[in-house]
Formats: sequence, C-alpha cells, structure tokens
Amino acid sequence: MLRQISKVVQQNARFATAAAAPQTNPEILYTGLFINNEWVKSSDGKTFKTENPANGQVIAEVQEAGKADVDKAVKAAKDAFKLGSPWRKMDASERGYLLNRLADLVERDRTYLASLETLDNGKPYSASYAGDVVAVIKNLRYYAGWADKSHGLVLPSDGKYFAYTRHEPVGVCGQIIPWNFPLLMAAWKLGPALATGCTVVMKPAEQTPLTALYLAQLVKEAGFPAGVVNMLPGYGEAGAALVDHPDVNKIAFTGSTEVGKLIQRNSAGSVKRITLELGGKSPNIIFADTDLEKAVEAAHFALFYNMGQCCCAGSRTFVEDKIYDKFVELAAERAKRRVVGDPFKPETEQGPQIDAEQYNRILGLIESGKRQGAKLVTGGSKAGDVGYYVQPTVFSDVKDDMDIATTEIFGPVQQIMKFSQIDEVIERANTSEYGLAAAVFTKDLDRTNYIVQRLRAGTVWVNDYNVFNPQIPFGGYKQSGIGRENGPYGINNYTEVKAVVTKLTDKTS
Repeated sequence: MLRQISKVVQQNARFATAAAAPQTNPEILYTGLFINNEWVKSSDGKTFKTENPANGQVIAEVQEAGKADVDKAVKAAKDAFKLGSPWRKMDASERGYLLNRLADLVERDRTYLASLETLDNGKPYSASYAGDVVAVIKNLRYYAGWADKSHGLVLPSDGKYFAYTRHEPVGVCGQIIPWNFPLLMAAWKLGPALATGCTVVMKPAEQTPLTALYLAQLVKEAGFPAGVVNMLPGYGEAGAALVDHPDVNKIAFTGSTEVGKLIQRNSAGSVKRITLELGGKSPNIIFADTDLEKAVEAAHFALFYNMGQCCCAGSRTFVEDKIYDKFVELAAERAKRRVVGDPFKPETEQGPQIDAEQYNRILGLIESGKRQGAKLVTGGSKAGDVGYYVQPTVFSDVKDDMDIATTEIFGPVQQIMKFSQIDEVIERANTSEYGLAAAVFTKDLDRTNYIVQRLRAGTVWVNDYNVFNPQIPFGGYKQSGIGRENGPYGINNYTEVKAVVTKLTDKTS
C-alpha cells in the first residue's frame, strides 16, 4: 500500500503529507443533473441508486438523464460555444486561469473528494487521497499551462502567399467516463477540452456518479461560464443519445472495447471525431537477471492495484523459466499478505470490487481457470460475507489460450506464465487483440531496446509499472483504442487545424 501511495506522491513533495482523516460518511451534496450551471431534475422524473460496494447499501438516489436531458445539455454546450459567447471571446490565458482555479478548489476539498470517491467506488482511501486526487490536481494544472500554448505555424509556402495555421477548438464534446477512476478520468477529459476552448457534456458511469457531480459544482464555483461543462449521470441510454446527437462534434470514451465498438458504429450518423481508451490484457515480461524481490513486488502492484480494476493491469505475467518457480512462490506469499477490508482503514490495500456484476464475473473467470487446468496457487474465492470482496488470487501454469489469459478479468487475479526465449515471449506478448500497455524487467540495456521496439503497445514501462504523469501520453494499439490522452498529444484530440492562405502582391523570403 505504501508503495502505491508513494509512486505518485514522490513526484511532488508539496503533496507528500500524511493523509488527513477520512470522512467515512461524507455528506452527499449533489445528485441532480448539471445543465447550464444549474442543478435540475431529469425530464421524466427517473432516478437510480448508487451503492457502497463495501456493504451493498444504497448511498443516494441520483437523477437519471435520458435523451431529452441530453438534448438540453447539448443545446447549452452549443450555445456556450457560439461565436461571440463569453467562452469564445475569453483569452486563452484566462481559460488557463480558470483551470488553475478549478485545481485550487479540488485541492481545498481534497479530503472530502477522496472520501466520496472511496465511498462510491470502494478503492482504499489512502489511494484516493494520495493518488487519485493528487493526480487530478496535477492534470488540471498541466493543461492550464497548455491553454495559451496551443498555436499554429507560419508556413514557407511556394508562390506569392502568406500561409499560416490556426488551432481551433473542435466544438461540443461528448465525454463518457468509467467507474474505476471516476474523478481522475473526469480530469483527463476536462483538462484538454477546456484548455483548447471546447465545451463539454460528460456522462459519468452509473456506478460512480458522485465525485463527478461534485466536480461539476466546483467548475461553477471556479467561474466557468454557463454551458461550458454539463454533467449527466445516467445509463447507456444517455451515452447512446450523446453519441448519436448531430450537434456533438467529438466523442471521447474510456471503457470496455465492446462498448467502444458500439460507439464507433453508432456515431456513423454524423461525422464525429472519436477517441477511445479501451481494454487491455497487458504483458509484464520478467527476465532472470532482474532483482527478483523487486520484480515480484512490481508485478503484484501491476496487477492488484485498484482491486485489479485497471485497463492497463499487468495481467499476463511472463516469467523466464530460470526463476519461474521461485517467482511463483514469492508472488503467492505477497498475495497472501495483501490486506483486504474496509477501504477507509489506513492499513487496507484492497477494497471491494465495484458491484455485484463485476464480482460475479471475476469469480466465474476464476472457476474457468480451474477447469481449464491452470494451477490455483492462492485465493480463488470471495473474501468475507458482506460486500463485493474477492481474495487476491494467483494462478501459475497458465497457457496462452486459457480464458483467464485472453479475457480482461478486471479483478485481483494474477496469471503467471513461463517463457524461455526472447523472441518467443515477444510473439506471445503481441498475440493478444489488445495493445494498451506492457512492461519489461531486465538489467540488460540491449535486451530492453530490442524488446521495446517490438512490443505492440501504447505504453512500455521498463523496470517499473503504472507510472502515470500528465506529461506522458496514454492510449492503445489494436483493440485498445484510438488516440492518446495526456501530454501534448492530448491537446490534439480537441483541436481542428485551419490553414489560412493570403494572396500577396509581392513576396520577400
């Protein structure tokens, strides 16, 4: 757990403080739809329940957006984007100021937001406080700095012409975020969109709407004009209406590959810019020359972090045959020491899975691993009698064609696979339909360079895992997505390039 916290905290000493005591029963302040800087009820009066995955109890009833509400929110965003609106006339540096102001407010309410995230999502409070919320603040500040730096070029065109490019905002952006990192994914989407001058209609996941709704209120408090950010909690109907809407210029989605494919199909009614950050089955390749104990801990973190609910989780752990048996032994010992329990307790490393559906799916895949001949080394069952807890589980002797080796489990289930040759493991690593992330652990620089160039993945970590900074782009190859988030590449998703060519009477080069 301490390693999880320090990975983010060490990067910014200002945040390296002991976690403030959590609010184990934070007040639920916002449960409505946020449209045009106002809190409203759903058009048809529908609501839905959001529950605490640690005990299955209902936290609150939330307004459920439908198609009519999407229409209202898109109109508000479209009006906010009109030429001559306060948002379109605002200086780019002022947009940066507002993003920094939003980061200030998140920092002010850090304890409340971390507590609310843990209540609604189930992740340990220590990770919410020192990991997620800190990353939100840093991401918003990073894109605040980009607001007045996304600019075009003067082009040395042939002929008597003065040519240059403008980077202009795409327009109204529909953004659909997942439940595994609710607050952080909201920031990943809002930061570049607002820095470039777009307007947003965001749909948070129905399992975890509460922190996104509170963030919407902070957007208003920060001073963003009405209609620039709209927040619509709801189910797939709202997301589908957003994707289908002819006045939405761009869709940004983070979630499963299956839903990503639906979004591509359903957006065909109008030409939209689309970015998709989807699933993964990431290979983590560990050679015999690495520091074994450090590699075991890193592989444990790569898989079990956030209850295994990470799209880039190192869920295919490839270990060289020379150290395979010892690695399996140490990995099982580490999994047995993992502290599972109340996510508000400081010693807890693993909270509950997000809901009953995910919980049952994970247990079903564990059973398939047993049936198909993988060796269950530890875990393999539910943990406790209350809430959606799963034991930290380790399988060895896993074959490439087993369900647990091909399916994104999205849970605390480590699969350890043996290899002997470098080209063999590269081929096996690339066989997956996914290509989100990968890692290699070795002290051999030549081997590292050889492998890095051959792995088909959007991120390759070397001798570490789960390193996320706002400056570093993130996204996938193959079925893991389209486009990149974070870093300067994230800005490109939200801008159009306009070429301007002016006829000259004379030209001097």
